[in-house]
Amino acid sequence: MYTKFTSDMKADHLILVPSMLPIHFKFFKPIFEKNGYHIELLETDNDNIREEGLAHVHNDMCYPALLVIGQFIDALKSGKYDLDHVALAITQTGGGCRASNYLSLLRKALEREGWDYIPVLSLNFSGLEKDSGVEMDLPLIMRTIYGALYGDALMWLKNQVMPYEVHKGETMRVIDEMVDELMVSFENGGYRKSKKIYRDMIDRMKAIERTKEPKIRVGIVGEIYMKYSPLGNQHLEDYLMQEGFEPVLSGVMDFVLYSIENGLIDYKYYHMHSKSWGIYQIAKDVVMRMQKTFRDAVKQDGTFVAPDDFSEVIRAGRPFIDPGVKMGEGWLLTSEVVSLIQSGVTNVIMCQPFGCLPNHIVAKGMTHKIKQEYPNANIAPIDFDPSASHVNQENRIRLMMANAKLNARMQEQN
Repeated sequence: MYTKFTSDMKADHLILVPSMLPIHFKFFKPIFEKNGYHIELLETDNDNIREEGLAHVHNDMCYPALLVIGQFIDALKSGKYDLDHVALAITQTGGGCRASNYLSLLRKALEREGWDYIPVLSLNFSGLEKDSGVEMDLPLIMRTIYGALYGDALMWLKNQVMPYEVHKGETMRVIDEMVDELMVSFENGGYRKSKKIYRDMIDRMKAIERTKEPKIRVGIVGEIYMKYSPLGNQHLEDYLMQEGFEPVLSGVMDFVLYSIENGLIDYKYYHMHSKSWGIYQIAKDVVMRMQKTFRDAVKQDGTFVAPDDFSEVIRAGRPFIDPGVKMGEGWLLTSEVVSLIQSGVTNVIMCQPFGCLPNHIVAKGMTHKIKQEYPNANIAPIDFDPSASHVNQENRIRLMMANAKLNARMQEQN
């Protein structure tokens, strides 16, 4: 029998959270701490994490599960924490993805180490853990949504500034300053003044001294953990920047919209969620309006490229894949690739855990069809796995980059 995290544990338990979204989690930590939780984000990145993952998770399982559980076990064995007053927290999307099993795999790993008394919290909206111990009231939900939106905005701007910065490290310094300042607004409710906040973000980021050297843009798509986590994708964004490219990543709120849209699709296809259909529609409209505030601010300023409207992302994928394909990243992954190509980002890296059946179908499986429509598309599916050679992965990315440079030269000549 596993140990439940109860409300009285909030006062004296430190909750460890695995890394995934470097900028976003800078917001989430203080947001949850404001509600009485004590949070520590695990930013460790070493080979022992993979070894612990392999020791506690079968290597046929999802690579993100292996990394998340390995990072937890590595932390618990580090000697840094009082194991009688520590808890672990993960998010779960539910559905047919193997991520639905992360919680049971983690509890099994803890039991194997004799730590079954350590409680595990599940943050999910699919009813997987009704007694997870995370009390998500409306104020906390709204602060989390705004934190995700501001994280998306800073990530989007960062990738258009950092590759060009004259003084290395200045972009992240400015981002850290803005996060610290924004957290004050989360204390007094000022975080809702998003128009002013976005204008300030844009002004601060465009004030950073940058070179005018043009760089080729490379889109990154894939399974959500592999797409965003530096631990998972071996610091892919940084690697692309070091090689002279500009990475392009859509925001995590697009994945939230994808999940909401799937609720609407279930109603249309299978007459499911008849009682909650209206709530799904309202949630979709509200989130898209919130995203539009940032997009309009970027367009009005004119310095940076604005992200695509999510409705455009949905339309981009419709000729290629049916909306009913929604296991894993489903139709969203294909739609993101097509949307990137239509916006001029013809070079795309697909980050996938090896053996992730849904994402192999909607990523690798859709590549041929996409290239038939867009012959200039330069798409590189990259499988990540504990047994995969980093050299092999890097070589495939380098081949994609070489093709990108060749295509760019040919366009200049034409």
